Amino acid sequence: MKIKKINYLIMLALLGQGSVALANEGGIEYASNDVRYSPNADREHATDVYFGDTHLHTSYSTDAGLIGNTLGPEEAYKFARGEQVVSSHGISTRLTRALDFLVVADHAENMGLSVLIEESNPSLLASKWGKEIHDISKVGTAESIGIAYDMWAKRLNDLDDPLKEQSELLTTMWHRSTTAAEKYNTPGLFTAFIGFEWTLQERGNNLHRNVIFRDGKTKADQITPISQYDAQDPERLWDWMEAYEKDTGGRMLAIPHNGNLSNGLMFDDITLRTKKAFDKEYAERRMKWEPLYEVTQMKGDGEAHPFLSPEDEFADFETMDKGSFGPEPKQPDMLRREYAREAYKRGLEYTEKLGANPFKFGMVGSTDSHTSIASAEEDNYFGKVSLLEPTAHPIRFKEVITARTGVEEIKQYASEISGSGLAAVWARENTREALWDAMANKETYATTGPRMRVRVFGGYDFTEEDLTRSDFADHGYDNGVPMGGDLAHSNKAPKLLIKALKDSYSANLDRVQVVKGWFDKNGKKHERIYDVAVSDDRKIGSDGRCKTPVGNTVNVKDSSYNNSIGAASLQAYWQDPDFDAAEHAFYYVRVLEIPTPRWTTRDAKVFGKELPPEVATTIQERAYTTPIWYTPK
Repeated sequence: MKIKKINYLIMLALLGQGSVALANEGGIEYASNDVRYSPNADREHATDVYFGDTHLHTSYSTDAGLIGNTLGPEEAYKFARGEQVVSSHGISTRLTRALDFLVVADHAENMGLSVLIEESNPSLLASKWGKEIHDISKVGTAESIGIAYDMWAKRLNDLDDPLKEQSELLTTMWHRSTTAAEKYNTPGLFTAFIGFEWTLQERGNNLHRNVIFRDGKTKADQITPISQYDAQDPERLWDWMEAYEKDTGGRMLAIPHNGNLSNGLMFDDITLRTKKAFDKEYAERRMKWEPLYEVTQMKGDGEAHPFLSPEDEFADFETMDKGSFGPEPKQPDMLRREYAREAYKRGLEYTEKLGANPFKFGMVGSTDSHTSIASAEEDNYFGKVSLLEPTAHPIRFKEVITARTGVEEIKQYASEISGSGLAAVWARENTREALWDAMANKETYATTGPRMRVRVFGGYDFTEEDLTRSDFADHGYDNGVPMGGDLAHSNKAPKLLIKALKDSYSANLDRVQVVKGWFDKNGKKHERIYDVAVSDDRKIGSDGRCKTPVGNTVNVKDSSYNNSIGAASLQAYWQDPDFDAAEHAFYYVRVLEIPTPRWTTRDAKVFGKELPPEVATTIQERAYTTPIWYTPK
């Protein structure tokens, strides 16, 4: 080993203290670069979790802008960074804490139309349809705005781009959006991703995807966003994404959302257009371009459904399952092709048949707010759209959100929406590149709003003592895999190390659960839930379940709660007691808070109104981690 000597007098001279004389003439010996001292020098794995929103709409989204949103991408980024913003209806608002990242995901379809109308853009007025919708909107009455909205929605549903000849309009608005992202992107402090939404609505059924760039403006400006006017098939979206990467050297991924409003199309058994059964190539392409799924947001929770998981008492959570955006009622058979847990189970079967899994996605949450205000906080809820900002007017509860053209039985209302959700990403640093890479690797989890810190490692040789190691994370990476990882075949049962810490600004934790799904040797799919850590000295039975509820401290009249129940943190070492080395399986973790007041209860207090009896008063917030998958030989 080479040793470098530096004489004291030389060293002190370099430090500006050359006049100091020392008796020791021998100098100091320093280790050379082949000696490892810093434990972080070569560390690449994730060291922190970052919280953000991958799905926010501004006034650049035509559906948002035409019904009252006046805030553009700049205001959206300011709000996400923790600054005070005045809402479209004049209410000052601010997040409890800044987000770490934000994707402004405005609809590609006629992006920025409402802004162009407000500006009386000459190119817009050069279009017959553009001048017509401009003139109607400028009347400024509720009736005229409604007519303008219906004009736009009709062309959207007919898949006919009314502004095709004015392609420079999309370029103009896209460049404004990417400029705002560059302005507010501050590596290490706040990440402003460039993105947009491809908004396919097949017969009114939700097949939307958010497209997120790893790149900055220079590469993103080489294209304009693809819309459903250009492609009505997710496979054509993937073709477009592949072409972008080939032409620019950039990277992008897509995040589908709201399977619960897809009427069975999100996780269907066949391809959308060709109606072909999945093959290996399709499965691999889908997971390459769509590594994540938005499992929870304002328009309902998509983790599980009580019809599909009758043994899960927590499956019926913020359920919106009556229909979609169209008039078609929900049929029971559609449900199995809409919810994440069921898709995970079916994915195991595809792995066995095809050697590839089309549903091997990671989980994130986001808001899908159309107000430019990325708030997933129940006590700071600004509505799905600007029309539904905080107000004593009954519209805040009674506005129809989905199935507007359907029969009454399938309509879903604003009061049924919660403030969800957020995307949690484990990464090395807060930059576009690091966060995007972590998303692509699926080291992510979803929360319904609170910022619980959850970490999971799976392996075969962990012990319970590993939970208290000072190098917990290093040991987890070195001897296992994190959420989103794969466990290779073993005759040993998988062991999980799980840690969950409450959000310091939110409620205590009720319990931590492991959700297991597997595909057995007889071709049947199964699921089981294990309570692995519970608060308040409650007991877990021999069946792996705690039957004692945590309790409820919510004062509905006061819109308050207290943390006299629950735990600030929970952890668990768990080994699968029912493991069969020959069966495909997955494991993910669900963390539940104690009950807290829902935004509806907050509204009742602030505006002095009585809640209708059918409106929920409390909510039990939660987090869902991306699974760890086990594959036999």
